[in-house]
Parts: sequence; structure tokens; C-alpha cells
Amino acid sequence: MGSYDAGKEALVRAARDLTGKGYLMATGGNLSLRIPGENVFLITPSDRDYLTMSPGDICVLDFGLDILEGALKPSVESAMHAGIYRARKDVYAIVHTHQAYASALGVIRASIPALFDEQARFLGRRVRVIPYAPSGTGMLARTVARYVRNGDNAWIMGNHGALCFGHDLARAVHNVEILEKCSLAWLIALCTGKKTRKIPLAVREIAFAKLRADMGKIGSGTVPDASGRA
Repeated sequence: MGSYDAGKEALVRAARDLTGKGYLMATGGNLSLRIPGENVFLITPSDRDYLTMSPGDICVLDFGLDILEGALKPSVESAMHAGIYRARKDVYAIVHTHQAYASALGVIRASIPALFDEQARFLGRRVRVIPYAPSGTGMLARTVARYVRNGDNAWIMGNHGALCFGHDLARAVHNVEILEKCSLAWLIALCTGKKTRKIPLAVREIAFAKLRADMGKIGSGTVPDASGRA
């Protein structure tokens, strides 16, 4: 196996899983994986159907966006992924989706406060909305990198979609599902017009402390090391 084959296979499996569950559609969104010990990340290619994508289609880039492996064009959001990895040394996997309910909150610019224990435990203190910037631009990459430094692991992008992070790929994928559950619950709550309530501040902070402890872990089984071992 090549140096990054384990990571490439993991990205393809994750992309197919998310597509099957309806979080990725057609060629929208992108996934990436940082390689521990290297300024290198793997990312899905641009304009490639996830259900027909193969490990050989995955692109390998350095943080300067030079292509190290891959014949296909990398995702147009590669600069955004590189910027996140530079800003967040604890993040080893990124999933960007256009999932419906989180995207709806991005249209109305509605951040999600701490509604549930599991939300604070896995996503962070709140899910904030990052201001709109055009897709695939340096403006978007800079805006996202500026916002994501606070340690939260889920973000809504104004008029665009969602970002979920993890200390490994399995956790990033897991966070996509939690975010959509919270997004739907918050949308329904807002539609009722009734008073909404958050979880107690102390509970939120205890859960967030556990999240930060998790993010100190590296390579818990789905993050391959530089040799390709998972």
C-alpha cells in the first residue's frame, strides 16, 4: 500500500456513508483528513460523484496547496481546509456538507445555543454562523479560519452549508449527524414562537471540557499515521 492509502480508503468510505444517509448529495461538499506529523492532508476531488469515487481519486496536498498525489483537481475548498488545519492544531478531520436543516439556519443566520448535553459534548458551546463569503475563494478561507479558533467542532456557513470537525474522521462524521438533529430541533422550536431554553451553563461547561479533552487525542483508530497504518 502507498503511504496514504489507508486515509484515502477511509475518506471514500465516509463519503459513501454520508451520501447514503442524505448528508452529501451529488458532488456537493467535501471531506479531508490531516496526516499526523506532516503538513499534509488528503481531500476529496472536485466535481466527483461520491458513489463512484475511488481511493485513487483522493488528492494529497501540502498546506501550501501543492499537489503531492492525485490526477484529479482537488476540491475548490482546499484552501479552506488548509486554513482550518493551520488554525486548529487539534483538528484531524473536516467534513463540509450542504445538509438541509443546518443550511436553512445559515439562510436565516440563526446560531444554535446549547440545547442538548450531547451537543455541548461533541459540537461545542454553541453552533455559530460564519458570515457568507463566495465558495472556493480566499475570502471564504480567511473568514472561516478566523472564526473556528474557539474550539467548537461544528459551524454553519451563511448561505452555504455546514462544517464539522473531529480528532479523527469517525468523530467528524458523527458530528454531522448530531448537527442535523440539533438544527432540525432548533428550527422547529423557533417556528413554535414559544420561549426556548438552554441546558444549564455548568452542564454545558462540563460537557465542553470533555470535548476539549477528546480533541487532545490523536490517531484513535481512523486517523492514519504517515506510513498509512490506521
